[in-house]
Amino acid sequence: MAMNIGSADDGEDAVMSAINTTPLVDVMLVLLIIFLITIPVVTTSVPVTLPKERIEVRETKPENIIISVDPAGRIYYYDTPIKNVDALVERLKKVAALKPQPEVQVRGDMSARYEGVGKVLLACQRAGIVKVAFITEPPALGG
Repeated sequence: MAMNIGSADDGEDAVMSAINTTPLVDVMLVLLIIFLITIPVVTTSVPVTLPKERIEVRETKPENIIISVDPAGRIYYYDTPIKNVDALVERLKKVAALKPQPEVQVRGDMSARYEGVGKVLLACQRAGIVKVAFITEPPALGG
């Protein structure tokens, strides 16, 4: 790296007209590296965890509550049909008061509309249920 000291016959007040661009290039390279690292992080606007297909073995405990939704959208508390969401909320409020709070497991038929499962989730939220799980079947072998 070279340094311009100036000539001996110039006074100390002489103006140097050359611009040293080395610090500018260094700063620009650092900024370029920072932008290259941060841009892929910024491009995803909504942070979501995408589902991964895997079989997770879960133990079914006797205190777990099982709510089913059939293809017509009818809701069942175990095997008992529920008239409306308010009746389900009342049942779930009793469950929510238990310590420790049991897990609510939702069994939704694959051909059921989302509305039926959404009503169950709304009832769980209104009742104050903390743990909600979905029961699924594992995929066929080889597929």
